[in-house]
Amino acid sequence: MAAKKSTPTDSGKSKGKKNKAQKGAGQKGAGQIVVATNRKARHDYHIIDTYECGVVLVGTEVKSLREGKASLVDAYATIDEGEVWLRGLHIPEYSMGHWTNHSPRRTRKLLLHRREIDSLMGKVRDGNNTLVPLQLYFVAGKLKVELALARGKQEYDKRQDIKRRTEEREITREMGRRIKGIQG
Repeated sequence: MAAKKSTPTDSGKSKGKKNKAQKGAGQKGAGQIVVATNRKARHDYHIIDTYECGVVLVGTEVKSLREGKASLVDAYATIDEGEVWLRGLHIPEYSMGHWTNHSPRRTRKLLLHRREIDSLMGKVRDGNNTLVPLQLYFVAGKLKVELALARGKQEYDKRQDIKRRTEEREITREMGRRIKGIQG
């Protein structure tokens, strides 16, 4: 009879339980509280790549964002002197703030790794690419921006996208009608 190999027990770790950091890991959208989305960006631009960036904020901006007040309509990002800046983001003044309130359209610094900034600098400088914020959201109490490297669409591209969406919508409607007709 073969001898059973003994393995050291893992007494220091809990079995089957996940800590707070592991619970949301790997799940897209886990623990995200969306504050604002830029729906027009996907219509006006071809999205090439996306990045998740942190944002440097002041206290009243965070409080205003927690109330769900923000607008990404005219927002865009630029790279100046090796730093990424978010311009045109409108965060209204906090209603309970007084003299400590922030300027609603001030320029805000975005936090990225150096290699990501260098990569973005090359891509923006070389082609007709731009940096567009797609979404503002909180993850574990920190505000994040989904920043997209994008190329502007021409008018005919927009029309083709609209035509494709309407055709897909018609196909799904017809499929639904046929399924209901068969079942009913």
